[in-house]
Amino acid sequence: MRVLVIKLAALGDFAQAFGPFAAIRAHHPDAHITLLTTKPYAPLARLSPWFDEVMEDGRPDWTDVPSVLRLARRLHAARFDRVYDLQTSSRSSRYRWFVGRRAEWSGIAAGASHPHANPARDAMHTVDRQREQLEMAGIRDFPAPELGWLDADVAHLGLPERFCLLVPGASPGRPAKRWPAERFGALAAGLDLPAVVLGGPAEAPLAASIRAAAPTAIDLTGRTSFAEIGALARRADFAVGNDTGPTHLLAACGCPTLALFGDDSDPALCAPRGPRAAWLRHLPLAGLEPTAVRVEVARLT
Repeated sequence: MRVLVIKLAALGDFAQAFGPFAAIRAHHPDAHITLLTTKPYAPLARLSPWFDEVMEDGRPDWTDVPSVLRLARRLHAARFDRVYDLQTSSRSSRYRWFVGRRAEWSGIAAGASHPHANPARDAMHTVDRQREQLEMAGIRDFPAPELGWLDADVAHLGLPERFCLLVPGASPGRPAKRWPAERFGALAAGLDLPAVVLGGPAEAPLAASIRAAAPTAIDLTGRTSFAEIGALARRADFAVGNDTGPTHLLAACGCPTLALFGDDSDPALCAPRGPRAAWLRHLPLAGLEPTAVRVEVARLT
């Protein structure tokens, strides 16, 4: 049996799909399972035990006709028997035409054999929505995803025995999702252990602002792989971050994680899930005091 799973982006959504990925693999233990994703998340997918093949050309620009045609030919030639569309966007639904109508389809595409037929699906948390979608497709077993593979040697980072993690970034297009860097700095300055700042290269100025307030903070922006983030999650005392991909990944790996929300995203729909995950919402987010965050961290840990 040939199975296709579609999950194009983003990192937080990808981390919240670990459970569905594991459930699909458990339901189809002998199938050849292919993931269609995008280039940034292909390395993470290839580390995991859930897929036999990873396609990373899943979101060509519609104006790039040669790339769209290549994807269409590739999906059609694969002759998939079943598709689990976990992206459930207008784009991914169109891919049903590329795959071919012979394949069973779980998702929201018109004519799907196993539609997620819940008119309130958009009001559900991402994790709950995907679970219900898979249940409607006949999947009943949802094992906790084993994430031992998401680990790495981080000795070269030279970190102290105890530390916490801060994630001050967020999507560049959604600046309102960011608790101000000076607030993160004040939080770090009041802790009894050093803070390690995570993020991409673009978050280096945020790390510099935090270190100005808390000189013991350690800047790892732009220096960590997905596997290293998983390793840090298992070694850190706790993490505090905005509603952004690394925060979701830390929570999924079991780190005690406090996610901060304002009015730009709704924790009822997208809060990180994990064995020790929590969230705190304040409107406006910029007005959230570091003392309130410390209180929530103390409860969490």
